[in-house]
Amino acid sequence: MSIKEIFCQDRAIGILQKAYALDKQSHAYIFAGLDGVGKFKTAQQWAKILLCEKPKTKKDFADSCGQCESCRLFEADSHPDFHHIYKELREFTRDGKGKLAPVDLAIDVIREFLIEKVSSKPTVSKRKIFVISEGERLNASSQNAMLKSLEEPPEYCTIILLCTRLEKLLPTTKSRCQTIRFSPIDEDKIIEQLKAMGLADNQTKYFGKFAQGSLGQGCKLAELELAGAKIYEAKRELIKTLARFEYADALVIGGQFQSQSKVIAGIWAEIEKDVSKTAISRRAAKLIVQIVISALYDAMRIDLIGGEKIINFDQTEQIKILARQFDIEQCSEKIANCYQTMRWIESSVNEKLIFEQLLLNLGTSATMGV
Repeated sequence: MSIKEIFCQDRAIGILQKAYALDKQSHAYIFAGLDGVGKFKTAQQWAKILLCEKPKTKKDFADSCGQCESCRLFEADSHPDFHHIYKELREFTRDGKGKLAPVDLAIDVIREFLIEKVSSKPTVSKRKIFVISEGERLNASSQNAMLKSLEEPPEYCTIILLCTRLEKLLPTTKSRCQTIRFSPIDEDKIIEQLKAMGLADNQTKYFGKFAQGSLGQGCKLAELELAGAKIYEAKRELIKTLARFEYADALVIGGQFQSQSKVIAGIWAEIEKDVSKTAISRRAAKLIVQIVISALYDAMRIDLIGGEKIINFDQTEQIKILARQFDIEQCSEKIANCYQTMRWIESSVNEKLIFEQLLLNLGTSATMGV
């Protein structure tokens, strides 16, 4: 792959290219933006350029040569000077064996995979690159531990922090990095990409809208759908259920939501065999909650923007029923409850209990005491 192939992030890449041309690159970056908009791919390809032995430059646009030893190692995912740091590495820390699947990017991961490795010189290339995924999951201890590495890294070192929520980073972290913002992808461009994958028209349009600017999420949903996960069918049934929801049915319907989540997780696990089952289960459960959020969000605005522009454009009657049941303030409150539910999913709260409480919250303002 080449940096030229990064989709719809010309502005962000232009900032990097200009700094490269002027030899004024930062030692530490924050790539900020939604999941699935190209932050990691850009970090990878930029690292490939920085590590390349003979980078090509044409009209102030740099790219890797694709032929040197460094590029060959990079393409084979075995470059010793490229370090990808993510929360699941906790299992491979000195004291991490047997611990629960992590929620935060723990301090021991930062110590062992960043701080301890920064000071050692590159092996193959003239530089070392560290890319930290899910920077918003760095807790205060982790961020404080890495401050010196961010402020005074060796001259051969570049650190790239990927982040979806800048407000989760400490001011001291942000002040030591150059922030480059990655834009959401236009809905029409996402739909265009999904059409090329072979989805039916209604599915293409729905997933394009549901992705909310995240090409990565849209493509992943399309991949799951084509693999037999039947997400589109499940979402239609889910929204029909919400429209006729009775408070007394919360426990039964919660079980149905859990079953749908398990089916999706099963297909997902087949596609991403290198990801833990716990992580896949969490993703599938959060997808169900996201569908509920999309329905409530549509109910808030259907009267303002019309049925064709909402996410669930194919179920306007059910959305109108929800809009009659809940006013804007109630929808907003229930959406907040849904986001709390997603945080509980990350914290490994019992999944069946989570879905039951999610539905109970559709009929009451009560919150789960966890």
